[in-house]
Amino acid sequence: MPSPQHDSLIRLFRDRPPLAVEVLRDLLGHDLPVTPLVRVENPTFNTRPSDDIEADLVLVLGSPAAPAHGIIVEIQKDTSKEPRQLARYAAALWLQLRCDATVLVVCPDARTAAHYAHPIESGLSGYRLQACVLGPADIPAITDPRQAAAQPELAALAVMVHGRERKVVEAFAAALADLPADHAPKYYEHAYSMSAPDVRRLLEEIMTSTDWPVYSPFAREHFGRGLEEGKAEGKAEEAARMVLLVLTARGLEVPEEIRDRITACTDLARLESWAARAATARTVHDLFGGTDTEDR
Repeated sequence: MPSPQHDSLIRLFRDRPPLAVEVLRDLLGHDLPVTPLVRVENPTFNTRPSDDIEADLVLVLGSPAAPAHGIIVEIQKDTSKEPRQLARYAAALWLQLRCDATVLVVCPDARTAAHYAHPIESGLSGYRLQACVLGPADIPAITDPRQAAAQPELAALAVMVHGRERKVVEAFAAALADLPADHAPKYYEHAYSMSAPDVRRLLEEIMTSTDWPVYSPFAREHFGRGLEEGKAEGKAEEAARMVLLVLTARGLEVPEEIRDRITACTDLARLESWAARAATARTVHDLFGGTDTEDR
């Protein structure tokens, strides 16, 4: 079953298809056609007899009418996948698109990267596949926040591989502040999901020590939850202030324990009920009616 790291890596490439092109060209020195057109393709290759072989991600360079190159992205955390399967993927995509195809294997583990870096004998005479492998040694340690902001996908990969270097995580955290508010949580989630537990703890430590409102374990969920909780807390504080303001305006003395009880309440509905009662209560104790189950 795919792991959170596997899924995050796939989303990282799927969300911005040119990333695979940049990895192949800039990090691995692979020659590819020059085109601004890169799209996600259906990753299922139908064969005969009728079984399906499905890659993690398939990208196509060029227009649908004239595809120039296919890229198959595979995430491998161990050596369990039969290398010949990668050769099948490439052959199937070549048959489907009628253009050259490259297999990019992303391996967070160095031993796994070395395993898939060997030429793959397909079993068909004359057909040997050489996959392009992105291993830990190929991912740079990004310690410049400006570079991290310019290449957030690569910065997230750097956290996964080099996250035990504090400067790498600090650069990533600083870069998030420069990204659009709707993008930053996504990259935080990718980095967190892809990283080892000790790197996650460092990421949490650095992120929670800054003003940027993101909390683990998953940024999208917790970023949104944090904002909603912040709004709810703000409404509760305002409602508590209104209860006390009404009581004071009516000349009712509010003992310290009652004041603390009101300000500590976070139930907005309860506070609104107290505010309504405050307008007619003869004493502050009338605020807490018999229908208030918390006070029974």
